[in-house]
Amino acid sequence: MSRIVSVWLPRWPILRALAAQTKQTRQTKEAKQPTEKLIAPDRPFVLAVAAAGGPRIAALNEAAEAAGLSIGEPLADARAKAGFLQVRAADAAAADAALRRLTLWATRYTPTASPYDAESGADGFFLDVEGSSHLFGGEEKLVADLAARLQNNFGLPARLAVADTAGAAWAASRFHAENPCILPPARQAEVLAPLAIEALRLAPEISTTLRRLGFKTVGALLDKPRAPFAARFSESLLRRLDQALGRVDEPLIPVAPPPVYHSLRYLLEPIVAQEAVVALASRLMQTLTHVLARDDVGARGLKLSLYRVDGAVKTLDIALTLPTRSVAHVARLMALKLEAAAATDDAGFGFEAIGLAVTRAEPMPARQTELASGGHEDRTERCAALVDKLQQRLGPHSVCRFEPVASHIPERAEVRAAVNGATLQVPPPERTGVAAADSFARPLLLLPRAEPAEEVMALVPEGPPRRFRWRGVTYEIEHCEGPERIAAEWWRAPPSAHSRASGNPDRFCEGEERQALTRDYYLVEDLSGHRFWLFREGLYGRETTDAHWFVHGLFA
Repeated sequence: MSRIVSVWLPRWPILRALAAQTKQTRQTKEAKQPTEKLIAPDRPFVLAVAAAGGPRIAALNEAAEAAGLSIGEPLADARAKAGFLQVRAADAAAADAALRRLTLWATRYTPTASPYDAESGADGFFLDVEGSSHLFGGEEKLVADLAARLQNNFGLPARLAVADTAGAAWAASRFHAENPCILPPARQAEVLAPLAIEALRLAPEISTTLRRLGFKTVGALLDKPRAPFAARFSESLLRRLDQALGRVDEPLIPVAPPPVYHSLRYLLEPIVAQEAVVALASRLMQTLTHVLARDDVGARGLKLSLYRVDGAVKTLDIALTLPTRSVAHVARLMALKLEAAAATDDAGFGFEAIGLAVTRAEPMPARQTELASGGHEDRTERCAALVDKLQQRLGPHSVCRFEPVASHIPERAEVRAAVNGATLQVPPPERTGVAAADSFARPLLLLPRAEPAEEVMALVPEGPPRRFRWRGVTYEIEHCEGPERIAAEWWRAPPSAHSRASGNPDRFCEGEERQALTRDYYLVEDLSGHRFWLFREGLYGRETTDAHWFVHGLFA
């Protein structure tokens, strides 16, 4: 069973437009720019939308309603009635964005907060407070605190209702005489019966038809056979009725994905300093650690929510390479994230609440730690901690790893990929006395494209190099290892004769494969100790009659 709070904000588009005007006026004054003509809240004011036959009223304030205007009325007729009428174009996108921000602020009461959809009026939001109302002393105190904060922080008068279903709560918040209205559990039918038929969130044409047939209240539909209504009306009529009564589930779409684990702390005094935020977030993580350990899981994704006094919400997402329950590690990442995002620089009058949620959890079974100190698992965790720090400081896309590809051509053998904890593998240290000579050495730096080496001197055409010139510098070779022969990938399409004759594997026509000839790689060291990775392209006498050399990488 759920307990749903419906928060209806009467005249929401009008109040949002006035609030946006106040904010814009303050910004223009700070910038010393001329301000446009302001809206007088005590005079008739409407928001208009384009429609067939001319603009029509989409929302209006109390003064306009007192002047006899109504929603849906042509704007031309409204001007004739009201005389002096203030008109602004309705901005549905801005109103929806503002409602989502307000709904996000309401997650301070419960992680499951969902804004109204278009069918519900797009002028309020739902809260699923089952399991969280006791933190505020019960449903009565929760809705009282919510109503007071909406009025004091945002200047938004609200009508609130609590019921077992979203449909019943929506109906009670709009049509019930009490405000707030808290319906007893399993009493939806009794409370909905005397309410107007519009309380079922029906389309206007359906409500009009039902009234013409004599059905003016919800109770008039409860005991009637369902078949005639199913034949006469669309399925939305019976669906809305069943949703309000709890016969059919009505899933709510949260404004943010619900967390796996969540901890929230309300503060007696607002805080601003970054150190205070990190300290409090560490306590929240310590609280979550016990629950994570109980379930044998660790946090792979965290979200830190900072609730400002003025109602704004700052959220910071923290991704981890491996699941963790380390409070110290998470605290360091939070400090780096706050420093990079400068979230506390825009704290306003301070943060009055802080929430920490585990948005992604993965299995983290218990293991021996005392005897495994310094083992392979510890090295993997230390590597993951380093990756986490680099990602928080440099950005999530700035840290990559190399992923092997099924190709023996050096430039194709690896590709860059995002760091993933499932594939983060730190090789164990080699055992003493075991040589690594079974695999050829690869350079620390592989050039993006092999660069031609000039004036290469070799004792015989197919022999190792003795001297070469690269980037304008001549190098005398003292030591040489090789060759390591890498054959062409014969299953790939060969390049054209023009590309082959150019003598440069990087000069190939569009759509052609770069590798076509066999390569002989050499690890060479010059007199100064610099080590290079060179290769000769083509087998002398079989694939080419002229040796072409290239520098492909550097060892040191």
